[in-house]
Amino acid sequence: MIEIDDVSDFKLWIESVVNEPRAIQELDLTNFDEPLRTLSFAGSIFLGCEMSDLAAGHITRTGGLVILNRSDIKFKIHKAHLYSVPELFEGFDVNDPDGYKKTFDYQVYEDYVEEGLDEPDSIVTTLTRRLHDHSITDALYEIIDGRKVVAIMGGHSMERSEEYYLKIAKLSRTLTQKGFLMISGGGPGAMEATHVGAYFACRTEEEMIAAINELKIRPANAPKGKEYDDQDWLHRAWKVMEKYPIPSGKEKDSMSVGIPTWLYGHEPPAPFATHIAKYFANSVREDGLLAIAKYGVVFAPGSAGTTQEIFQDATQNHYAPYNKHKHKRHVSPMILFGKDHWTNKRPLWDLMKTVTEGRPYGELLHLTDDENEIVEHIMAYDPDKYAYPK
Repeated sequence: MIEIDDVSDFKLWIESVVNEPRAIQELDLTNFDEPLRTLSFAGSIFLGCEMSDLAAGHITRTGGLVILNRSDIKFKIHKAHLYSVPELFEGFDVNDPDGYKKTFDYQVYEDYVEEGLDEPDSIVTTLTRRLHDHSITDALYEIIDGRKVVAIMGGHSMERSEEYYLKIAKLSRTLTQKGFLMISGGGPGAMEATHVGAYFACRTEEEMIAAINELKIRPANAPKGKEYDDQDWLHRAWKVMEKYPIPSGKEKDSMSVGIPTWLYGHEPPAPFATHIAKYFANSVREDGLLAIAKYGVVFAPGSAGTTQEIFQDATQNHYAPYNKHKHKRHVSPMILFGKDHWTNKRPLWDLMKTVTEGRPYGELLHLTDDENEIVEHIMAYDPDKYAYPK
């Protein structure tokens, strides 16, 4: 079904003779009350639009479906586009020490906790969250269409001063410059470094390093491994973004997508991402994030979450050759970034070499400490060679 999220396109459709069913998303249709109350809309869907009660009633009576956003719910039930940084951080004041807790993002998190995280009491809560997440997935697939997507996974506890934070930023910056769309779990640590690199794709590496040097200055006696808990974590990022804005006209060349979840809503999302696909359901978010990274996943040092993601990605790659559906699935590169981490601290490398032996994704498994080696590995990848069904 063709989707419409522009008023001019809606006007052309509603004035057309054929008037074929469409999915109308997040539009203010209050100026179209008369046609909405007189025409027939069998098979059409109106999602998150503004309209009169009479118009909504007429649409449903003539065979259409209407799902409206509600003022008594903190978030939009349906979104036509991914979140932007100004939208998600609405209410933030860089001069307020508690600025993050005044944002739209944090208010939704508080409501999420109050209504129940995994087992909310109300069916309205569970349904509206699922509908919200469905719209986020739809918007995400629109924005990645035709793009070469690479994901970087890694620990949220990685500090901005650590060696691998800078390595990830350099890697992400280079891949963005080479036309790849960088994605991550959209949180702090290694995830934030991914978006810092993409953000600085149209600035010099020296500027990026200077910015990271400003980002990494922590309050005195701040606990190690919990930089995201620093009261000024977001403030430092905000000041760097104000000092080094993306050059005008270069927004698409500095694009990246963060994919966080309100399950970890106590951690602010990475503000350097230009687009944010924020989910309620972490399981949907996590599996989907790995699935869209068709040009490879880089696993930087991390702990339980990153370990889980390695096995999830391995499962997707393992079963891709057995795909019998018309839509192709790909076996994609899996790159473990950090030899000591993945052979000693979390010794998964030998296991992964064993379980992938003789399988297509075994050819794409790689271990390295060198970000330039990762770039070469991803650039050499031929997706057509590893697409199924053949």
